[in-house]
Amino acid sequence: MPERSGNPLPRPCLDFTPVTSRTVTLLDVARAAGVSKSTVSDALQGSGRVAEATRERVRAVAEQLGYRPNSAARRLRRSSTGAIGLHLPQTATRLDYYMNLAFGAVARAQEEGLDVVLLAPAGGASGRVASRVDGLLVIDPEVGDSAVPGLLDAGVPVVTGERYLGPAATPSGAVICDNAASLTALLDHVTERGARHPAVLAPAGTSAWATALRATAASWGQEHGVAVALRTVPFAATPQEAEETTLALLRTDPAVDAVICAPDGAAPGVLRAAATAGRTVGTVSDRTTGSTTSGRTTGSTTSDPTAGSTTSGRTGEAGAHPRTPLLVASCVDGTATRSAEPPVTAVDLRPAAYGRACAELLCDILAGRTAPDTVRRHAWALETRASTAPPC
Repeated sequence: MPERSGNPLPRPCLDFTPVTSRTVTLLDVARAAGVSKSTVSDALQGSGRVAEATRERVRAVAEQLGYRPNSAARRLRRSSTGAIGLHLPQTATRLDYYMNLAFGAVARAQEEGLDVVLLAPAGGASGRVASRVDGLLVIDPEVGDSAVPGLLDAGVPVVTGERYLGPAATPSGAVICDNAASLTALLDHVTERGARHPAVLAPAGTSAWATALRATAASWGQEHGVAVALRTVPFAATPQEAEETTLALLRTDPAVDAVICAPDGAAPGVLRAAATAGRTVGTVSDRTTGSTTSGRTTGSTTSDPTAGSTTSGRTGEAGAHPRTPLLVASCVDGTATRSAEPPVTAVDLRPAAYGRACAELLCDILAGRTAPDTVRRHAWALETRASTAPPC
């Protein structure tokens, strides 16, 4: 029911005792807020002609009372399906990151009384999708994914995990990470540990994550006057692909003393390449002081009489620099980086929490608790481990 413009609403009493002996109803909220039941309904659903101040007051009262909407009744009123759709990149099935993200999204949706439908990679027909779900989560959308434009234009609220860089309908909301900042933190970290010639194995593709990493590698190098060796690998590169790329890199550019690997689960391949090339893995010393260079060894110990110092590692392939340790880090943390030998420094993107955040934003938009066009940020953390640390 619209408010009457000439009559101010009664001031609600916010010092009340929450209703705990039974389920809190819309009528309880209306009485506590001093408005009609229909106004409460409109305020909580984000519909009707309700002033923003009244809407905020009603939501505050509902939260204090512990009001929870009846999901079954709400679905009947809206002809709701009681489900949301989840669209992941085609490579997601073999990456731990996306599986953990999906689990987080499912857990949050269930709290709202919603099921999660995993959409087929090619399931972008907007009419069929819209009839099956109330809203959509589209994670790491790529410009080259033909399903994404149809999903964004499906006629239901859509929240993207990371921004979509292609031409299409604007999503209802987005949850984003500062991917440029995370790679910058890794590059700063390896240079602080002594690296002077870092390399980045950046992902191919047109997702916001891949695009940001490639651009940041170039811009960081320009800003610091350092030539960052950039190599492009598949978005979901396997350890074998990372190993082959790293070996080729070390053969052609043996001065490289740090490799930052972007794809989830691929970092162990970089470690295998280091072992094959006779490079130790650990902190690079300051070469200007003439101090010993050492790291976590991947082979035997030899003596270099020309340098007058002891170096860890084995001779390896022709053209390699066995005396120069190699720092190894990853843009995505996971089982592969934590269980590697040595454990690999990585950015923890907190995928389960990220999936939960995406689902929460969609639930908030569906319930009218948050306005469309909302963008929320998700925090990451840098986990430093032995692959960039001094030997014990």
